[in-house]
Amino acid sequence: MRVPVVRSGVADAAVFGVPDPEYGEAVAAHVELLPGALVTTEQVRAHVRDNVARYKAPRVVVFEDRLPREESGKPFKRRLKQRYWS
Repeated sequence: MRVPVVRSGVADAAVFGVPDPEYGEAVAAHVELLPGALVTTEQVRAHVRDNVARYKAPRVVVFEDRLPREESGKPFKRRLKQRYWS
């Protein structure tokens, strides 16, 4: 079953590896939505599977009100990773 994603609902995303007991590491995506957007975890996964190899689809999807940012404006992945690796 295809679940369409409203791309305009996603403001930004940070994708990185997290510990996984089965594979050693798994893909996680922290997604910042635009105000009022309704996007589900399955919609995010379906969008990724439709655009890249299936194994690159995130096992973990977390919706954030605001992603932490570096001074340059990029998502601060190291801060997000610390939640999983510490």
